[in-house]
Amino acid sequence: MDVLKYKKIAYSISIAIILVGIGMFFTRGFNLGIDFTGGTIITLNLNQYTSTEDVKQTINKYDENASIIHEGENKDTIIIKSNKDLSNNDINSLINDFRSQYGLSDNSYQTEKFGPSMGSEIFKRAIISILVAIICMLIYISIRFQFNFGVAAIIALIHDCLIMTSLYLILNIPVNSAFIAAILTILGYSINDTIVIFDRIREELHLNKKMKLDALVNKSIKATLRRTLYTTLTTLVAVLSLYIFGVDAVKELALPLIFGMIAGTYSTLFIASPIWYKMEVKARSN
Repeated sequence: MDVLKYKKIAYSISIAIILVGIGMFFTRGFNLGIDFTGGTIITLNLNQYTSTEDVKQTINKYDENASIIHEGENKDTIIIKSNKDLSNNDINSLINDFRSQYGLSDNSYQTEKFGPSMGSEIFKRAIISILVAIICMLIYISIRFQFNFGVAAIIALIHDCLIMTSLYLILNIPVNSAFIAAILTILGYSINDTIVIFDRIREELHLNKKMKLDALVNKSIKATLRRTLYTTLTTLVAVLSLYIFGVDAVKELALPLIFGMIAGTYSTLFIASPIWYKMEVKARSN
């Protein structure tokens, strides 16, 4: 498998996705969820399962874009999340509508309102966490392997984050705290696959000092390819199951994980290794 042969195609695909994402950012922006915009959360215990369609018929006159999550063993509790700062009159009117339909008692509902400052704080802490993780990984890989390996691995991680973000922009998927959690998870998942290949390249550098560098890289990737694909596929099956059969809150985390795992495997093969190869060739020529 000659991975280096297709590096320009791989770069082009990644750049195209990221550029489209950037275009969407400037024309439409992020579809921010309630975690970042602030809004109103209403929790109702209906004492029976009620379909999302039936619930929407009641809340559409207050917010047509509100999200609905079922909770509880029998899914008889619903959580309504609205990006709007609903007035107290609207909240009371909505609760009265459900009370008349489902006979709610006075202690069978809860309401919560919060502003966008909470989302701003989540975003700032997420950025700090990502930067700290990337710096620590760069230091570790540079010490454990060499600096070029560290730089190539970090570029691949940044690529994964940009691809995930671009796909969210292109598909207009709501961005919430689960998206931030998924990015941090993918940083750890993706770097693991990259280190496996880099470790094999390092071994081959010691064992086959006379082998051409491009042949050595392709040999290392081929030797670890089955392990990389099997690991990704088994994990992907589990996450896909969560997305298909899980509740809405689980799906919000599973979807970015699916994007991230695919991007992480792709970048390990077609981004990290070719970038290291190019850096190493340049270093040897100097």
